[in-house]
Amino acid sequence: MHVSSNPHIRSKMSTSKIMFFVIVALLPATGFGIWNFGYSAAVLVAVCIASSVLTEFIYEKFMKLPVTIDDLSAVVTGLLLALNLPSTLPWWMAVIGSVFAILIVKMLFGGLGQNFMNPALGGRCFLMICFAARMTDFTYDGISGATPLALLKNGEPVDLMNMIIGRIPGTIGETSVIAILLGAVFLICTGIIDLRISGTYLISFVVFMGLFSKGGWDINYLIAELCGGGLMLGAFFMATDYATSPITKTGRYIYGLILGILTFIFRAFSSSAEGVSYSIIISNLLVPLIEMVTVPKCFGKGGEAR
Repeated sequence: MHVSSNPHIRSKMSTSKIMFFVIVALLPATGFGIWNFGYSAAVLVAVCIASSVLTEFIYEKFMKLPVTIDDLSAVVTGLLLALNLPSTLPWWMAVIGSVFAILIVKMLFGGLGQNFMNPALGGRCFLMICFAARMTDFTYDGISGATPLALLKNGEPVDLMNMIIGRIPGTIGETSVIAILLGAVFLICTGIIDLRISGTYLISFVVFMGLFSKGGWDINYLIAELCGGGLMLGAFFMATDYATSPITKTGRYIYGLILGILTFIFRAFSSSAEGVSYSIIISNLLVPLIEMVTVPKCFGKGGEAR
């Protein structure tokens, strides 16, 4: 008999394998973003990934810690950060965001699994605070213009088909709903994520937008809100981050509900047309409390036998 300490759960899925699957799932959105926005998008993707990996490597070498870049988590962080940036952002700003995401949000709190918020979104929000004008400068087809969400905010019409395909201004990875859903289906089929968080997030968002927003239950308006901005990318690729989302089943539903409510509040009542990044970060901070009230009690200490 082999005796070992708990936990006694075994899985063939390693961290590097999970991260590899996430990278594969992000390839459709990444490829479309590069095709949609051109060479500048490819440069930002490469710069974010390289600077994220290099930051983690240098920190671990300097602190005399085991080098963990082979787990691919830094690659995922850099890729997600790049997909949340406009293609017109200068490369050196992307480097600053990557360093902040890895060094401040991830490594200084203990590394992978110890970070209190999603590193990529932490880096994005940091850049939004520091370089708001450049982070909201969206150019498509050589023309700088408003995103579909901004048009919706002003009561102007949008082209739903272009939003679904991705022929719209926005960040590199958020424009094509089709590409994002292809990656999401891959993650669901491989068991990397389930629909508890993402499904609850999207459904609760639609319900609150239908009940309380100016667009009401107009189907075109609701579809446009779902397809616009970073909602789809955030729901499937960032809200589901293992380190910053609840592990309990009930907690995942509560977490998704909070995400939907916060995103609705930001989009319906704030001056900004977006709100996904801040909603996920705020919800990340609530995860310890969510798990505290949803963790099942041990049998013999108030829990029921199963």
